[in-house]
Amino acid sequence: MTKTIAVLATLDTKGHEAGFIREQIEKLGSKALLVDLGVYGEPTTPADITAAEVSEAAGTSLAVLSKNSDQEEVGRIIGAGAAALMHSRVADGSVDAVLGLGGLRGTAVCSQVMRTLPYGLPKVMVSTVASGDTSPYVGIKDITMMFSVGDILGLNSFTRKILANAAGAAHGMAQVELTFDTGVRDKPLIGMSNLGVLTKGAMHALELFEERGYEVVIFHAVGSGGRAMEELMKQGVIGAVFDYAMGEIADEVFEGLRAGGPERLTVAGQLGIPQVLCPGGCEHLGVLVSPPNTVPDKYKDHDYVFHNPVVFVPRLKPDEFVQVAEDIGRRLQSTTKNAVMMLPLAGTGRYAMEGGQLRDAEGDAQFFSTLKSALPGAIEVVERDTHAEDPEFVKECVDRLIALIER
Repeated sequence: MTKTIAVLATLDTKGHEAGFIREQIEKLGSKALLVDLGVYGEPTTPADITAAEVSEAAGTSLAVLSKNSDQEEVGRIIGAGAAALMHSRVADGSVDAVLGLGGLRGTAVCSQVMRTLPYGLPKVMVSTVASGDTSPYVGIKDITMMFSVGDILGLNSFTRKILANAAGAAHGMAQVELTFDTGVRDKPLIGMSNLGVLTKGAMHALELFEERGYEVVIFHAVGSGGRAMEELMKQGVIGAVFDYAMGEIADEVFEGLRAGGPERLTVAGQLGIPQVLCPGGCEHLGVLVSPPNTVPDKYKDHDYVFHNPVVFVPRLKPDEFVQVAEDIGRRLQSTTKNAVMMLPLAGTGRYAMEGGQLRDAEGDAQFFSTLKSALPGAIEVVERDTHAEDPEFVKECVDRLIALIER
Protein backbone atom coordinates (compact mmCIF):
# COMPACT_ATOMS: atom_id res chain seq x y z
CA MET A 1 0.00 0.00 0.00
CA THR A 2 1.37 3.41 -0.96
CA LYS A 3 2.22 5.59 2.04
CA THR A 4 1.71 9.33 2.17
CA ILE A 5 4.34 11.60 3.73
CA ALA A 6 3.32 15.16 4.54
CA VAL A 7 6.16 17.61 3.88
CA LEU A 8 5.92 20.81 5.92
CA ALA A 9 7.89 23.79 4.60
CA THR A 10 7.70 27.48 3.79
CA LEU A 11 7.44 27.13 0.02
CA ASP A 12 8.28 30.78 -0.59
CA THR A 13 11.82 30.26 0.84
CA LYS A 14 12.29 26.49 0.67
CA GLY A 15 10.15 25.54 -2.29
CA HIS A 16 12.96 24.13 -4.42
CA GLU A 17 14.22 22.01 -1.53
CA ALA A 18 10.70 20.77 -0.74
CA GLY A 19 10.20 19.96 -4.43
CA PHE A 20 13.39 17.91 -4.41
CA ILE A 21 12.19 16.08 -1.28
CA ARG A 22 8.94 15.30 -3.09
CA GLU A 23 10.84 13.83 -6.03
CA GLN A 24 12.92 11.63 -3.71
CA ILE A 25 9.89 10.40 -1.77
CA GLU A 26 8.08 9.49 -4.96
CA LYS A 27 11.15 7.71 -6.39
CA LEU A 28 11.08 5.52 -3.27
CA GLY A 29 7.44 4.62 -3.90
CA SER A 30 5.62 6.82 -1.40
CA LYS A 31 3.41 9.83 -2.09
CA ALA A 32 4.40 13.34 -0.95
CA LEU A 33 1.85 15.85 0.32
CA LEU A 34 3.41 19.34 0.29
CA VAL A 35 2.00 21.66 2.93
CA ASP A 36 2.88 25.33 2.49
CA LEU A 37 3.66 27.21 5.70
CA GLY A 38 4.89 30.31 3.89
CA VAL A 39 3.03 33.54 4.56
CA TYR A 40 4.98 36.46 3.11
CA GLY A 41 5.91 35.35 -0.42
CA GLU A 42 4.81 33.34 -3.42
CA PRO A 43 5.57 29.59 -3.42
CA THR A 44 8.32 28.48 -5.77
CA THR A 45 6.90 24.98 -6.08
CA PRO A 46 3.24 23.89 -6.19
CA ALA A 47 1.64 23.01 -2.87
CA ASP A 48 -0.87 20.23 -2.28
CA ILE A 49 -2.21 22.15 0.71
CA THR A 50 -1.78 25.88 0.16
CA ALA A 51 -0.85 28.51 2.72
CA ALA A 52 -4.35 29.96 2.24
CA GLU A 53 -5.89 26.62 3.26
CA VAL A 54 -3.59 26.39 6.26
CA SER A 55 -4.53 29.93 7.33
CA GLU A 56 -8.23 29.17 6.99
CA ALA A 57 -7.79 26.08 9.17
CA ALA A 58 -6.41 28.43 11.84
CA GLY A 59 -9.47 30.66 11.61
CA THR A 60 -7.99 33.53 9.62
CA SER A 61 -7.12 34.46 6.04
CA LEU A 62 -3.73 34.52 4.39
CA ALA A 63 -4.33 38.14 3.41
CA VAL A 64 -4.76 39.15 7.04
CA LEU A 65 -1.90 36.97 8.24
CA SER A 66 0.55 38.31 5.67
CA LYS A 67 0.03 41.86 6.99
CA ASN A 68 1.02 40.84 10.51
CA SER A 69 4.64 41.80 11.14
CA ASP A 70 4.88 39.79 14.39
CA GLN A 71 6.55 36.72 12.94
CA GLU A 72 6.42 34.78 16.21
CA GLU A 73 2.64 35.23 16.38
CA VAL A 74 2.26 34.40 12.69
CA GLY A 75 4.26 31.22 13.26
CA ARG A 76 1.98 30.13 16.09
CA ILE A 77 -1.13 30.76 13.98
CA ILE A 78 0.09 29.01 10.85
CA GLY A 79 1.33 26.14 13.03
CA ALA A 80 -2.10 25.79 14.62
CA GLY A 81 -3.72 25.61 11.19
CA ALA A 82 -1.26 23.01 9.96
CA ALA A 83 -1.73 20.98 13.15
CA ALA A 84 -5.50 20.92 12.66
CA LEU A 85 -5.12 19.76 9.05
CA MET A 86 -2.56 17.09 9.96
CA HIS A 87 -4.70 15.80 12.82
CA SER A 88 -7.67 15.17 10.54
CA ARG A 89 -5.52 13.43 7.94
CA VAL A 90 -3.67 11.28 10.45
CA ALA A 91 -6.99 10.34 12.04
CA ASP A 92 -8.52 9.23 8.73
CA GLY A 93 -5.35 7.37 7.70
CA SER A 94 -4.44 9.59 4.76
CA VAL A 95 -1.08 10.71 6.24
CA ASP A 96 1.44 8.09 7.38
CA ALA A 97 4.46 10.27 8.27
CA VAL A 98 5.45 13.92 8.57
CA LEU A 99 8.71 15.48 7.41
CA GLY A 100 9.59 19.11 8.15
CA LEU A 101 12.21 21.50 6.73
CA GLY A 102 13.29 24.61 8.58
CA GLY A 103 15.70 27.08 10.02
CA LEU A 104 14.95 28.78 13.34
CA ARG A 105 11.38 29.86 12.62
CA GLY A 106 10.55 26.96 10.34
CA THR A 107 11.77 24.45 12.93
CA ALA A 108 9.64 26.12 15.58
CA VAL A 109 6.52 25.95 13.42
CA CYS A 110 7.05 22.41 12.10
CA SER A 111 7.89 21.02 15.52
CA GLN A 112 4.84 22.79 16.97
CA VAL A 113 2.77 20.75 14.54
CA MET A 114 4.64 17.52 15.27
CA ARG A 115 4.27 17.85 19.05
CA THR A 116 0.49 17.71 18.65
CA LEU A 117 0.53 14.48 16.64
CA PRO A 118 0.20 10.97 18.11
CA TYR A 119 3.09 8.98 19.52
CA GLY A 120 4.27 6.41 17.00
CA LEU A 121 3.51 8.48 13.91
CA PRO A 122 6.88 9.01 12.14
CA LYS A 123 8.09 12.59 12.54
CA VAL A 124 11.36 13.73 10.92
CA MET A 125 12.55 17.33 11.34
CA VAL A 126 15.43 18.43 9.07
CA SER A 127 16.76 21.54 10.74
CA THR A 128 19.70 23.92 10.74
CA VAL A 129 19.52 24.01 14.57
CA ALA A 130 19.37 20.27 15.26
CA SER A 131 22.95 20.07 16.55
CA GLY A 132 22.30 22.12 19.68
CA ASP A 133 19.75 21.87 22.48
CA THR A 134 16.71 20.47 20.69
CA SER A 135 14.52 20.10 23.80
CA PRO A 136 12.37 23.17 23.00
CA TYR A 137 11.48 21.61 19.66
CA VAL A 138 11.14 17.95 20.65
CA GLY A 139 9.42 18.47 24.01
CA ILE A 140 8.21 15.01 25.05
CA LYS A 141 7.29 13.71 21.59
CA ASP A 142 9.06 11.13 19.41
CA ILE A 143 10.46 13.63 16.89
CA THR A 144 13.58 12.62 14.98
CA MET A 145 15.81 15.70 14.63
CA MET A 146 18.21 15.64 11.66
CA PHE A 147 20.93 18.29 11.38
CA SER A 148 20.98 19.74 7.87
CA VAL A 149 24.66 20.77 8.29
CA GLY A 150 24.37 23.48 5.64
CA ASP A 151 21.55 25.98 5.47
CA ILE A 152 18.39 24.78 3.74
CA LEU A 153 18.75 27.44 1.10
CA GLY A 154 19.64 26.29 -2.39
CA LEU A 155 20.31 22.87 -3.86
CA ASN A 156 23.79 21.48 -4.41
CA SER A 157 25.37 18.03 -4.41
CA PHE A 158 25.85 18.07 -0.62
CA THR A 159 22.39 19.40 0.27
CA ARG A 160 20.73 16.96 -2.12
CA LYS A 161 22.33 14.03 -0.31
CA ILE A 162 21.18 15.27 3.11
CA LEU A 163 17.63 15.85 1.88
CA ALA A 164 17.55 12.51 0.06
CA ASN A 165 18.57 10.81 3.31
CA ALA A 166 15.73 12.59 5.11
CA ALA A 167 13.26 11.44 2.45
CA GLY A 168 14.57 7.89 2.86
CA ALA A 169 14.19 8.06 6.62
CA ALA A 170 10.58 9.23 6.45
CA HIS A 171 9.73 6.73 3.71
CA GLY A 172 11.31 3.88 5.66
CA MET A 173 9.52 4.76 8.89
CA ALA A 174 6.21 4.97 7.04
CA GLN A 175 6.63 1.37 5.82
CA VAL A 176 6.74 -0.05 9.34
CA GLU A 177 3.57 -2.02 9.93
CA LEU A 178 3.98 -2.48 13.68
CA THR A 179 1.42 -0.36 15.53
CA PHE A 180 0.91 0.57 19.14
CA ASP A 181 -2.52 -0.40 20.43
CA THR A 182 -3.84 2.29 22.79
CA GLY A 183 -7.19 0.57 23.22
CA VAL A 184 -8.62 -1.39 26.12
CA ARG A 185 -6.25 -4.03 27.54
CA ASP A 186 -6.82 -7.04 29.77
CA LYS A 187 -4.09 -5.63 32.01
CA PRO A 188 -3.11 -1.96 32.18
CA LEU A 189 0.18 -0.79 30.75
CA ILE A 190 2.45 0.18 33.66
CA GLY A 191 4.65 3.27 33.63
CA MET A 192 7.83 3.14 35.71
CA SER A 193 10.34 5.93 36.36
CA ASN A 194 14.05 5.13 36.72
CA LEU A 195 17.47 6.69 37.24
CA GLY A 196 20.93 5.22 36.76
CA VAL A 197 21.33 4.86 40.54
CA LEU A 198 18.28 2.56 40.54
CA THR A 199 18.76 0.58 37.33
CA LYS A 200 19.51 -2.76 38.99
CA GLY A 201 16.25 -2.45 40.92
CA ALA A 202 14.35 -1.33 37.82
CA MET A 203 15.56 -4.36 35.88
CA HIS A 204 14.43 -6.65 38.70
CA ALA A 205 11.02 -4.95 38.80
CA LEU A 206 10.66 -5.35 35.05
CA GLU A 207 11.32 -9.09 35.30
CA LEU A 208 8.79 -9.45 38.11
CA PHE A 209 6.09 -7.52 36.28
CA GLU A 210 6.64 -9.53 33.10
CA GLU A 211 6.40 -12.79 35.06
CA ARG A 212 2.95 -11.66 36.17
CA GLY A 213 1.89 -10.81 32.62
CA TYR A 214 2.28 -7.02 32.75
CA GLU A 215 3.90 -4.80 30.14
CA VAL A 216 6.00 -1.91 31.47
CA VAL A 217 7.29 1.25 29.83
CA ILE A 218 10.30 2.61 31.71
CA PHE A 219 10.95 6.36 31.64
CA HIS A 220 14.35 7.89 32.38
CA ALA A 221 13.52 10.44 35.08
CA VAL A 222 15.58 13.31 33.67
CA GLY A 223 12.72 15.78 33.27
CA SER A 224 11.43 14.84 29.84
CA GLY A 225 10.95 11.22 30.95
CA GLY A 226 8.67 12.02 33.85
CA ARG A 227 6.69 14.51 31.81
CA ALA A 228 6.21 11.96 29.02
CA MET A 229 5.04 9.33 31.50
CA GLU A 230 2.42 11.68 32.90
CA GLU A 231 1.28 12.79 29.44
CA LEU A 232 0.66 9.13 28.58
CA MET A 233 -1.37 8.78 31.78
CA LYS A 234 -3.54 11.69 30.66
CA GLN A 235 -3.98 10.07 27.24
CA GLY A 236 -5.16 6.86 28.90
CA VAL A 237 -2.23 4.84 27.59
CA ILE A 238 -0.69 4.19 31.01
CA GLY A 239 -3.08 2.74 33.58
CA ALA A 240 -0.84 2.15 36.61
CA VAL A 241 2.44 3.59 37.89
CA PHE A 242 5.51 2.44 39.76
CA ASP A 243 7.09 5.86 40.37
CA TYR A 244 10.46 4.55 41.47
CA ALA A 245 12.58 7.67 40.83
CA MET A 246 11.92 11.21 42.11
CA GLY A 247 15.13 13.04 41.28
CA GLU A 248 13.01 15.23 39.03
CA ILE A 249 11.43 16.75 42.14
CA ALA A 250 14.77 17.55 43.78
CA ASP A 251 15.98 19.18 40.57
CA GLU A 252 12.73 21.13 40.24
CA VAL A 253 13.19 22.54 43.74
CA PHE A 254 16.87 23.42 43.23
CA GLU A 255 16.90 24.09 39.46
CA GLY A 256 18.86 21.05 38.38
CA LEU A 257 18.95 19.62 34.87
CA ARG A 258 16.38 16.88 35.61
CA ALA A 259 13.59 19.26 36.69
CA GLY A 260 10.24 17.56 36.10
CA GLY A 261 7.96 20.57 35.85
CA PRO A 262 4.94 21.69 37.91
CA GLU A 263 2.70 18.70 37.04
CA ARG A 264 5.17 16.03 38.06
CA LEU A 265 3.68 13.65 40.69
CA THR A 266 0.19 15.16 40.36
CA VAL A 267 -1.41 13.35 37.43
CA ALA A 268 -1.83 9.80 38.76
CA GLY A 269 -3.51 11.13 41.88
CA GLN A 270 -5.87 13.35 39.92
CA LEU A 271 -6.82 10.40 37.71
CA GLY A 272 -7.07 7.96 40.60
CA ILE A 273 -4.97 5.33 38.86
CA PRO A 274 -3.03 2.83 41.02
CA GLN A 275 0.41 4.05 42.01
CA VAL A 276 3.28 2.80 44.13
CA LEU A 277 5.82 5.50 44.90
CA CYS A 278 9.43 5.47 46.06
CA PRO A 279 11.57 8.62 46.55
CA GLY A 280 14.43 7.08 44.61
CA GLY A 281 17.43 9.23 43.71
CA CYS A 282 16.06 12.44 45.20
CA GLU A 283 18.86 12.87 47.74
CA HIS A 284 21.10 14.40 45.09
CA LEU A 285 20.90 16.81 42.17
CA GLY A 286 22.04 16.63 38.56
CA VAL A 287 23.94 19.77 37.58
CA LEU A 288 25.35 20.35 34.09
CA VAL A 289 28.87 21.78 34.26
CA SER A 290 31.30 23.29 31.77
CA PRO A 291 34.18 22.77 31.46
CA PRO A 292 33.92 19.08 32.39
CA ASN A 293 34.72 17.91 35.94
CA THR A 294 34.22 21.41 37.35
CA VAL A 295 32.79 21.82 40.85
CA PRO A 296 30.41 24.83 40.99
CA ASP A 297 31.23 27.30 43.75
CA LYS A 298 27.79 26.98 45.37
CA TYR A 299 28.30 23.25 45.92
CA LYS A 300 31.92 23.15 47.09
CA ASP A 301 30.74 22.58 50.68
CA HIS A 302 28.56 19.59 49.63
CA ASP A 303 29.54 15.95 49.29
CA TYR A 304 29.53 15.13 45.59
CA VAL A 305 30.40 12.77 42.77
CA PHE A 306 30.46 13.13 38.98
CA HIS A 307 27.87 10.98 37.21
CA ASN A 308 29.83 11.65 34.02
CA PRO A 309 32.33 14.42 33.16
CA VAL A 310 29.62 17.04 32.57
CA VAL A 311 26.96 15.95 35.09
CA PHE A 312 27.93 16.99 38.61
CA VAL A 313 26.02 15.30 41.45
CA PRO A 314 25.94 17.08 44.84
CA ARG A 315 24.33 15.43 47.87
CA LEU A 316 21.65 17.67 49.37
CA LYS A 317 22.28 18.89 52.89
CA PRO A 318 19.64 17.87 55.47
CA ASP A 319 17.78 21.21 55.39
CA GLU A 320 17.71 21.06 51.57
CA PHE A 321 16.57 17.44 51.54
CA VAL A 322 13.69 18.38 53.84
CA GLN A 323 12.52 20.93 51.25
CA VAL A 324 12.31 18.12 48.70
CA ALA A 325 10.17 16.05 51.10
CA GLU A 326 7.83 18.99 51.61
CA ASP A 327 7.48 19.49 47.87
CA ILE A 328 6.76 15.80 47.24
CA GLY A 329 4.03 15.95 49.88
CA ARG A 330 2.55 19.10 48.33
CA ARG A 331 2.42 17.55 44.87
CA LEU A 332 0.68 14.43 46.15
CA GLN A 333 -2.18 16.23 47.89
CA SER A 334 -4.47 15.38 44.95
CA THR A 335 -4.03 11.66 45.65
CA THR A 336 -7.11 10.35 47.41
CA LYS A 337 -6.91 6.60 46.76
CA ASN A 338 -4.97 3.69 45.24
CA ALA A 339 -1.51 4.78 46.43
CA VAL A 340 1.34 3.39 48.53
CA MET A 341 4.57 5.21 49.42
CA MET A 342 7.47 2.79 49.94
CA LEU A 343 10.32 4.22 52.05
CA PRO A 344 13.75 2.52 51.83
CA LEU A 345 15.20 3.80 55.10
CA ALA A 346 18.72 2.56 54.36
CA GLY A 347 19.12 4.63 51.19
CA THR A 348 17.12 6.08 48.31
CA GLY A 349 19.63 5.02 45.66
CA ARG A 350 23.05 3.53 45.01
CA TYR A 351 24.90 6.71 46.01
CA ALA A 352 22.96 6.96 49.30
CA MET A 353 23.12 3.38 50.59
CA GLU A 354 25.68 2.06 53.08
CA GLY A 355 29.09 2.37 51.45
CA GLY A 356 27.79 4.80 48.82
CA GLN A 357 29.68 7.99 48.05
CA LEU A 358 26.77 10.19 49.15
CA ARG A 359 25.61 8.34 52.27
CA ASP A 360 24.09 10.61 54.95
CA ALA A 361 21.96 8.62 57.40
CA GLU A 362 21.08 11.67 59.48
CA GLY A 363 19.92 13.63 56.46
CA ASP A 364 17.89 10.64 55.29
CA ALA A 365 16.16 10.34 58.68
CA GLN A 366 15.10 14.00 58.56
CA PHE A 367 13.83 13.56 55.01
CA PHE A 368 11.74 10.48 55.81
CA SER A 369 10.26 12.07 58.94
CA THR A 370 9.25 15.19 57.01
CA LEU A 371 7.87 13.21 54.08
CA LYS A 372 5.63 11.09 56.30
CA SER A 373 4.19 14.24 57.84
CA ALA A 374 3.70 15.93 54.48
CA LEU A 375 1.84 13.11 52.72
CA PRO A 376 -1.98 13.09 52.54
CA GLY A 377 -3.69 10.48 54.70
CA ALA A 378 -4.97 8.59 51.67
CA ILE A 379 -1.44 7.36 50.85
CA GLU A 380 -0.41 4.25 52.76
CA VAL A 381 3.18 4.56 54.03
CA VAL A 382 5.39 1.46 54.25
CA GLU A 383 8.85 1.71 55.84
CA ARG A 384 11.54 -0.88 55.27
CA ASP A 385 15.04 -1.02 56.81
CA THR A 386 16.77 -1.57 53.50
CA HIS A 387 17.85 0.35 50.40
CA ALA A 388 15.91 1.12 47.26
CA GLU A 389 17.58 -1.53 45.06
CA ASP A 390 17.20 -4.40 47.53
CA PRO A 391 15.49 -7.25 45.62
CA GLU A 392 13.01 -7.89 48.42
CA PHE A 393 12.11 -4.21 48.61
CA VAL A 394 11.57 -4.09 44.85
CA LYS A 395 9.47 -7.26 44.96
CA GLU A 396 7.23 -5.76 47.62
CA CYS A 397 6.78 -2.63 45.48
CA VAL A 398 5.76 -4.78 42.52
CA ASP A 399 3.43 -6.96 44.60
CA ARG A 400 1.73 -3.95 46.15
CA LEU A 401 1.10 -2.29 42.78
CA ILE A 402 -0.35 -5.46 41.30
CA ALA A 403 -2.55 -5.82 44.38
CA LEU A 404 -3.88 -2.28 43.84
CA ILE A 405 -4.56 -3.07 40.17
CA GLU A 406 -6.26 -6.40 40.77
CA ARG A 407 -8.27 -5.72 43.89
